[in-house]
Amino acid sequence: MKTVCAAFAVMTVFALGAGVGAQSSAGQTPPPCSADEYRHFDFWLGEWDVTPAGKDAPTAVNRISPQHGGCVVLEEYEAGAFSGMSINFYDEAAGAWRQTWMSNQGAPLYLAGGLDKTGAMVMSDKGLSDGDVLNRITWTPNEDGSVRQLWEQSDDDGESWTIVFDGLYMKKK
Repeated sequence: MKTVCAAFAVMTVFALGAGVGAQSSAGQTPPPCSADEYRHFDFWLGEWDVTPAGKDAPTAVNRISPQHGGCVVLEEYEAGAFSGMSINFYDEAAGAWRQTWMSNQGAPLYLAGGLDKTGAMVMSDKGLSDGDVLNRITWTPNEDGSVRQLWEQSDDDGESWTIVFDGLYMKKK
């Protein structure tokens, strides 16, 4: 009986030791949301003055911040009585960026997309909405550090587009 107990004790020590070894090698796996794709929208991070096309001065402030260990990009938009926010994240399983937007006007917008060949983030609600209008939003980083946001809509499945919003984001000083 002593031999069985001793053998069991030795096996237990080896099993626990193997578990510790497995944990330390597992500890070297990259943290969640650390792949390059999760940084594709980092050019939008910051606190911005937003000036619509045709205006001489900003009409809104937009705060874009990384949240939850870099897994989320949170947008907080304020333009007088109008306000809204979005949660943006890279969906690794789908291989796409996603945005869920909601404003104090009460109508949500769900978008998906990713970087285009020029480095602009392009998202649309194609296939995500049952509506008759297709939305496409493009965020383009400019060489001077500003970002252009262009929101367009189409009522003919993308054959033609109408500008809903064209804004220039300049970092607050």
